[in-house]
Amino acid sequence: MTNRTPTVADEIARYIETGDTDPYHEAWTGRSFLERACRAHDDLRAGLVAEVKRRAAGRTHVAIPHPDSVALTRAKVEPMVRGLFPRSEQELVLATLERSVIFVTSDNIEQLLTEKSFDHSAWMLANLYLASVGAEPFSDDGVHIVGMSEGTTCYVSPAYFEEDDPFADFVVHEAAHIFHNCKRETIGLPSTRTREWLLTIDYRERETFAYASEAYARILERAKNPAERRTLAELYRQTVRLADDRADGVQVAGIVAEAAVARNGWKVILSRCAPPPARRLSA
Repeated sequence: MTNRTPTVADEIARYIETGDTDPYHEAWTGRSFLERACRAHDDLRAGLVAEVKRRAAGRTHVAIPHPDSVALTRAKVEPMVRGLFPRSEQELVLATLERSVIFVTSDNIEQLLTEKSFDHSAWMLANLYLASVGAEPFSDDGVHIVGMSEGTTCYVSPAYFEEDDPFADFVVHEAAHIFHNCKRETIGLPSTRTREWLLTIDYRERETFAYASEAYARILERAKNPAERRTLAELYRQTVRLADDRADGVQVAGIVAEAAVARNGWKVILSRCAPPPARRLSA
């Protein structure tokens, strides 16, 4: 008995259900790999868009209360950029971040899914959108996704404006990931062998950095003086619950508490999430 070769319809169904795709695109015909890849991309994304439309039919978001995403993003990330970068680099970094956020809505979801570079990223974005309109996502994981980032772009659900956690800020969280996703030379900053990325963050601490940044940003936004910063940091320690196994809530709370009493808490967060110093080889 021989195994049946999957058809294009099989591959589309598998993609919609799991987000997985065949890297060799063997179900598609073509004179070259590139031709098969292009046909696969078009068919997979068309299938994804059609299923998203079917599941989301008749559903929509509430109106976004802050339609100027550039102004909103700049206001949210400016304290972080001012605290982490030298004055000579701040405006260039801000210009990059302020245009990095895209709110995923019914008006742009089809274009975003079609243009997304990676198949799995498009599938994750579809999950984010479906969950945001109360439709059935392709994966249970999609229910908990409110933001995701890729390169220098952050995709945020309109559910951002309905968040009631006083220490949550998904715009800051996703923008924090740009620092380790984007190289300095990409936005016109000088780079060296040891300063390749916007910020040097340990791979294992990327989520820790993002969670600590969003909590600290909210504390700065709400506190009027150092005493209030300390009080809010303690409240965060008592209430933090991270539904993410990539970061430890106790560790994040400790970093936020240390940042809250520092002159520049952003530098504290960065130093706590930096790679360990390289070991010198003995002679």
